[in-house]
Amino acid sequence: MGILFALVIILSWGIHLIYMLLYVPVNAGNIMFWVHLILQIWLFTGLFITAHDAMHGSISKNRFINNGFGATASMLYAGLWYPKLLQKHGLHHLFPATEQDPDYTTGNQNFFVWWYRFMRQYITIWQLLIMAILFNVGLVWFNEKQLIVLWVIPSIASTFQLFYFGTFIPHRLPHTEEMGPDMSRSLSKNHFVAMMTCYFFGYHSEHHAFPRTPWWQLYRIKR
Repeated sequence: MGILFALVIILSWGIHLIYMLLYVPVNAGNIMFWVHLILQIWLFTGLFITAHDAMHGSISKNRFINNGFGATASMLYAGLWYPKLLQKHGLHHLFPATEQDPDYTTGNQNFFVWWYRFMRQYITIWQLLIMAILFNVGLVWFNEKQLIVLWVIPSIASTFQLFYFGTFIPHRLPHTEEMGPDMSRSLSKNHFVAMMTCYFFGYHSEHHAFPRTPWWQLYRIKR
């Protein structure tokens, strides 16, 4: 099932992106343009969630297949290097909400300041070079406006979605006794909202308690 869900998300992301570039005009006055744009942001988020599941070995028991999906989803998301993501995410689970946690900040926890510091942990020169090459290759078939609005912007927007529901809300101060040793909190129980906002990733205490549980089963263990 893990492989099936990973394939569905990756293929849905790719097919919808190509469809938008071919058939969805960039027109802020068209409601369907916004529907497709929001859907693509959500699919970008799903792409990273797929890579995240791979980091926990939740896609396949076969390590080669599991990491293959993780590396593919990471690269498609934004040219991210999967081994680096794997290493840093491991530290996040070992030392959540501490100085050793690369996703956490003990300083200014303003949303945008923290987001910037969070992103700086993962952005590399090689990643930017890969994305620049892909962007210029895309210019062979599509114009610059299409690529920026339909491909680049949804990718960046999804980082805010992932950060808000997967780091900022779950781990920000104040830390209370109820958050437990993982220093994480969860969204209130509403499976539809949890799915639409971040693929149940807002059930974050449950994720830290059962890290090998794939995203599509997290709702089953909601406290």
